Amino acid sequence: MMKCIIADDEPIARQILENYIQEIPNLELIASCKNAFEVIEVLQKESPDILFLDINMPKLSGLSLLKTLQQKPAVIITTAYPEHAVMGFELSVTDYLLKPFSLERFLQAIYKVKPKQEVDKTVIKEEKDTSKTIFVKSDKKIIKLNTNDISYIEAYGNYIKIYTDQMILTPQTLTDFMAKLPPSFLRIHKSFVVNFDQLKFIDGNQFVLQNDSKLPIGKSYRKNVIDKIDYS
Repeated sequence: MMKCIIADDEPIARQILENYIQEIPNLELIASCKNAFEVIEVLQKESPDILFLDINMPKLSGLSLLKTLQQKPAVIITTAYPEHAVMGFELSVTDYLLKPFSLERFLQAIYKVKPKQEVDKTVIKEEKDTSKTIFVKSDKKIIKLNTNDISYIEAYGNYIKIYTDQMILTPQTLTDFMAKLPPSFLRIHKSFVVNFDQLKFIDGNQFVLQNDSKLPIGKSYRKNVIDKIDYS
């Protein structure tokens, strides 16, 4: 069940949303607010999954409200004004519904929302996956490594070079080694895999790490790099 809040100064608009929410079995309306200040009051007491938010409201607009919220639910903008769409998505809204919208369009927006419980589980899983202990052979040694300590890995014939605060040479392929790594690692070139958590900046086709190492981004891998970046 996903908990919902409506914020709209127009009674008819609130009524339409209330009716739509009643039609969907996994939605529960916990508050129907006439202005942004009522929303703030509800958010101090409740943790909703979805906020249906009008833009043009008295005293404090919907977009101004969004800018003040440090932790916010999934936000679906409901407005008669299309010109604010870009600003809305810059504020990471889930969807932008132009009034009047149908129940079918309303449902499409709902389908984009993950229940808060699922998001929380995903975050916990990702946090667990960001650090991992692995073992590698180097000469006659078996070395224990924490993946957080790895900056990048380089293909070297039938070997790979693993760069931490030192360089470790081990006999295996880059592809095989990648299978042991958590999702924070990304292949950016046929010869290089990087720990994305250690990105400092991207300069053209160069991936610059926190330790100032500069690695080339292969043409066929550039889309993967860009897709990995979160601008939100």
